[in-house]
Amino acid sequence: MRLSPDPRTLVTLGALLLSGVASSQDPQPRMGQPLPGLTAQELALFEEGRTAFVAPLLPSEGAGPVFNELTCAGCHNVPAIGGFGARRVTRFGVAATSTSPFQALEGLGGTLLQDQSFTIGCRESVPAQATHTALRGTPILFGAGLIESIPDATLVTRANNQPAGLVGRVHTTVPIETPSGARRIGRFGWKGGIATVDSFSLDAALNEMGLTSQFLPQENAPNGDLALLAQCDTVADPEDMPDAAGFTRTDRFTHFQRYLAAPAQTPRGGMAGETLFEAVGCAECHVGSHVTAQVPEDALSGRTIQAYADFLLHDLGSLGDGIVEGEATETEMMTRPLWGLVQRPSFLHDGRATGGTFEQNVASAIAEHGGTATPSAQAFAALSTAEKDLVYRFLGSLGRTEFDWDANNTIDEFDWFFVYPLMTGPEPATPISPDDDGAIGDVDQDGDFDLVEFGKLQRAFSGQ
Repeated sequence: MRLSPDPRTLVTLGALLLSGVASSQDPQPRMGQPLPGLTAQELALFEEGRTAFVAPLLPSEGAGPVFNELTCAGCHNVPAIGGFGARRVTRFGVAATSTSPFQALEGLGGTLLQDQSFTIGCRESVPAQATHTALRGTPILFGAGLIESIPDATLVTRANNQPAGLVGRVHTTVPIETPSGARRIGRFGWKGGIATVDSFSLDAALNEMGLTSQFLPQENAPNGDLALLAQCDTVADPEDMPDAAGFTRTDRFTHFQRYLAAPAQTPRGGMAGETLFEAVGCAECHVGSHVTAQVPEDALSGRTIQAYADFLLHDLGSLGDGIVEGEATETEMMTRPLWGLVQRPSFLHDGRATGGTFEQNVASAIAEHGGTATPSAQAFAALSTAEKDLVYRFLGSLGRTEFDWDANNTIDEFDWFFVYPLMTGPEPATPISPDDDGAIGDVDQDGDFDLVEFGKLQRAFSGQ
């Protein structure tokens, strides 16, 4: 069958659908949407958390005196609230040499530069003593609750069974919200220094926004100057106090992040490019799937997720950022998830792989991998052009939801124009394979794109 590209068809053709026709699968949530299966109470916490996530923190509420942004969404906003962003922050210290280790310059405000303040005199700068700086981009927060729910034992087992030469290791840390509790395995941040969503919220609130809490009650002094802090900080600590419902602002941040859906993957599996991705060794670190533990929230429990990360520290040689963070050395970085990749305008911790097409940026990012990742980077470089194109196509499926032709996290008239010719009707002579363009509409993965999927396209259609 072939349909008119007129977007009005999305409304009028619904009458052709048989009532009661259903599929075993529905389109995956777009980035920024809540996890499927949340209870009404959890969904309410998600929405209230989103409101807090985008609301500016005022000076009277404890913002500053030094900060980088006044809202969480100031950094996490692409392609939706909770995503990555164009913001880069600066890390600094004294570079390690053959005779001395890295120095964090903690007494001078290190290692994170807070480059904003409400008064110029309170603003931080990179100390003259620093001999090394590094930029860090904004990681996505989609699927954070699912990542948090991966059992520590799973990551330990993965570390203990690494192929020879990779030497991945867990990064353990004490969660900020349980300072006297047991160490847990970090899985957030570029170096895996944060183990829980709560810790991520508390850390970012203080170090990016200047908001103190009961767990982190000490304000950051501008470049370590306590006298200047006394002049610039006028709100009593801790600043993050419970609201009428008993939740602090950082609690609200956590609710939103924990209940964010994971990025989609379309098609959901079976692409030839993923086989090549595994063959060159990329999947040894960018592990395809994990199963979450049994946790209080059913929407997070026992879920198979495809994050494409082992969440272990690996020595990446020159790709390391030169900063020591917790147990992570200058050259070690944690394997970040690849889900959501197609939505990113730049890659790597400092965004250096940017400015080209998606394929060019991916190739640049892979080429930058050093240390224990060098063999995989070399193996990818040795692939033929056609084989590389298959890998790019697979990586382009990470972050694309069904029907989203241009991969912009929106289902609109543009997508409809390209998607409608791909409709096959039921039982086509040649079934749709995961490598076919039509796979973008084969929601139930039964080899066709028919009126069942068209009904789902209607419900997913968001317009401009």
